[in-house]
Amino acid sequence: MSDNLKTIKELADELGVSKQTIRNKIDKDFREKFVQTIKIKGNNTLVINNAGYSLLKKTLQNDTAQTAKTLQNDTAQTAKTLQNDTAQTKLICFLEEQLDKKEQQLSVKDKQLENKDTQISQMQNLLDQQQRLALQDKKLLDEYKSEINDLKALKMPTQDTKVEQVSSKQPQEVESVAEEPKKAPRKWWKLW
Repeated sequence: MSDNLKTIKELADELGVSKQTIRNKIDKDFREKFVQTIKIKGNNTLVINNAGYSLLKKTLQNDTAQTAKTLQNDTAQTAKTLQNDTAQTKLICFLEEQLDKKEQQLSVKDKQLENKDTQISQMQNLLDQQQRLALQDKKLLDEYKSEINDLKALKMPTQDTKVEQVSSKQPQEVESVAEEPKKAPRKWWKLW
């Protein structure tokens, strides 16, 4: 083949790309300006002239450079994302630890509340028992009072016996008053 014309396969080998990549770059305008069809070994083959070769080479190099830049940007972006992910992972771990601690504190508080509930129910039972005992005591006291009143009614002396008791008490009281010696108060300051 002449140096001025090259097949798609030759171009792909020289530029280090696939034939499909070169075919994708050949559009209708490019085909009209730079591509010819010739018969090689009885088959129609597309060949590209030197001007088309140069244009394809520049296009592919630009695409390669852009791809490299894009790849570099993607790599940088991936690194940043990885750093952010690492920071977020650390934050998530920290928050999970905090959550575990809070759950432990809540379980302790739940146990304390259960203990308080138990204490309150015990106190309520004791108060109920105390109230029942107080009612029983009041009933017993009322019964005792009624029994005492009944007994007093039985022992109550008649009017005649009351007069006799009063008259017999008066001489005894007079005698007891007379028997008491009169004591003179002693002055304590004279003892010194």
